[in-house]
Amino acid sequence: MEYLPCVEKLNQPQLPVTASVIWLHGLGADGNDFAPLVPELRLPKDLSVRFVFPHAPHIPVTINNGYVMPAWYDILEMNLDRKVDEAQLVASADAVQNLIERELARGVPSEKIILVGFSQGGAVAYQAGLTYEKPLAGLLILSSYFATHATASIHPANQKTPILIQHGTRDPIVNETLGQRAYRFLQDRGCSVNYESYPMEHTVCMEQVESMSRWIQAVLK
Repeated sequence: MEYLPCVEKLNQPQLPVTASVIWLHGLGADGNDFAPLVPELRLPKDLSVRFVFPHAPHIPVTINNGYVMPAWYDILEMNLDRKVDEAQLVASADAVQNLIERELARGVPSEKIILVGFSQGGAVAYQAGLTYEKPLAGLLILSSYFATHATASIHPANQKTPILIQHGTRDPIVNETLGQRAYRFLQDRGCSVNYESYPMEHTVCMEQVESMSRWIQAVLK
């Protein structure tokens, strides 16, 4: 099996790993983007987590004049609804599910695996997590949108998986309307979803990171 290349961080290197967080970056970034946040989460010393930050493949991106950059999928139109290459998105989600399977092989139960995704990475996390056939600990979606909502079949194993959506009220890249739309869509389908907004643009803030930490601790109890 060939896996996506990844950056890995352990919050407690001296302890056996008991949980995993697979964290997907946004367009044009790479797996190093969110790795510095691991110590900022200030997780308790008895919670030993392997953080896995995969690198997206380099592909041409239509909205950037075909420039080749790290991307989970091509974005064809930058309108509110986002026209994307859904086949590429699903392929990226499949690759993320392979990383989940690798964590299982390393001894981490699926119920102790969290998917996190920022922007493009969040769209992939929705697809990978909600269609996965084993129950996950949770999905954390940052400044993103549910690009495959019309075609993704939510697997019963993850129908009630905790989902936290966080979005900036001043986001000029992914309008907050898209985050709210995903929230309502998932609510309507009986998913266990919560929504938080922050006075920020297309980024993360420390108040949000503190909330992430509380949520991660809660779903990994």
